[in-house]
Amino acid sequence: MDKKYLAKIIAKDSQGLKLISACCFKAKVKIEELKYLKKNKIFFLSLKRLSVETENKNLSINSILKFDFVNSLKSININQNNKDLNLKLLAIDLLKNKDKFEINLIFNNNSCITLSTEIVEVTLEDQNKI
Repeated sequence: MDKKYLAKIIAKDSQGLKLISACCFKAKVKIEELKYLKKNKIFFLSLKRLSVETENKNLSINSILKFDFVNSLKSININQNNKDLNLKLLAIDLLKNKDKFEINLIFNNNSCITLSTEIVEVTLEDQNKI
């Protein structure tokens, strides 16, 4: 019997973030699906990724990638006014800067989003299989 499940991965350190980064490699992201809730200190994005963690590597999955405790963010080479812009997420990198962390979302076309946070808490949650 096939077991059908939707994955949920929670990362609280660099090892967990590397696992999420590997799962999201080449995931498609639309600019209009990037959201930062400054008051709640949450940044999240909807992405379409391949199911690299299962036997069927070509299965597409809609997932939500959520970053908690985000104090600020900045983007490089991303035109936020272009709602039709699509990016591919290539990697997620974690750097420690004094008593804070910087989480870098690295996209194609030399684009990047840097999140500043004091605590690493990232969740990758599958919504449905396509």
